[in-house]
Amino acid sequence: MCNTLIATWRMALEGMTEVASETNLHQSVIRAVMNVENNPLYHSVGYGGLPNIDGEVELDAAFMDGDTLDYGAVGAVRYLKNPILAAWALSRYQRSNVLAGEGALTFAIQNGLALRDNRHPLAHNKWLLARQQKRDKERQEAYDGHDTVCVLGASPGGSVCAGVSTSGLFLKRAGRLGDSPLIGSGCYADSASGAAAATGVGEDIMKGCLSWEIVRQMATLSPQLACENVVRQHTATLRQRKGECGSISVIALNQAGQWGAATNKETFSFVVNEPDKGPQVWLAHCRDQQHSLEIASECWLVDYLAGVSAGTGN
Repeated sequence: MCNTLIATWRMALEGMTEVASETNLHQSVIRAVMNVENNPLYHSVGYGGLPNIDGEVELDAAFMDGDTLDYGAVGAVRYLKNPILAAWALSRYQRSNVLAGEGALTFAIQNGLALRDNRHPLAHNKWLLARQQKRDKERQEAYDGHDTVCVLGASPGGSVCAGVSTSGLFLKRAGRLGDSPLIGSGCYADSASGAAAATGVGEDIMKGCLSWEIVRQMATLSPQLACENVVRQHTATLRQRKGECGSISVIALNQAGQWGAATNKETFSFVVNEPDKGPQVWLAHCRDQQHSLEIASECWLVDYLAGVSAGTGN
């Protein structure tokens, strides 16, 4: 029997379709992430990722095994083709398993991982335009329509794992780390209850260790209720404490294959692959502080593909 998977954003659909019949839990999650890392049309992950303020593409990724709680991550690494593979390899180490910058690149080279110049003309042009517009870097939002790719998996036997990959916030300072490589913020997996992951403005997500908190709540609540609780509570806290909260979207999956998703944006797309249904695109909404879910309509899907074809990335 196949695994149950859930992933952030419509951009994960092709990868989820590719691994729909995969029985190896770790490989299904990793291959789904790699599919997005290798597609230059999605300007927030891997090849064609969003450049930092200097025009360089620095990538973050993480992998967590819910059975053992083993964790690996890389941050602010350049010229690595598939950072998720480095994160997965590091998760098998008990020490020095989170590496950044040159250290992460050196580890990848020593382990025979492929390199690549992830700068792509489409993303570079976006960087040039943003420089001309002199955007306010202290108010940068997560990319509209795409951001971190997060993939969660649950096996029929109740094991869970999580993999995430991103180029991080557009025009970020060199060396910046978001929530993705930070355990408990970008993702968390514990086969005793489930797995969760977050996408959006990392600086705000990490203030609440949101993925860990969702997994903690899933010990007694459904994934959907845990997602809604955490997004609602954390958004309200930040708005009360500092008057604002960046975009936050989360997904969750428990060991029984039940899933959930929530956002503080008007619309957040995600993909679910259930063994008896195959990959489906869903939309999470937050309107007037009320959460809702729906399967994406054909009209929405057509508009999405039109945006990708036009190079807008939406």
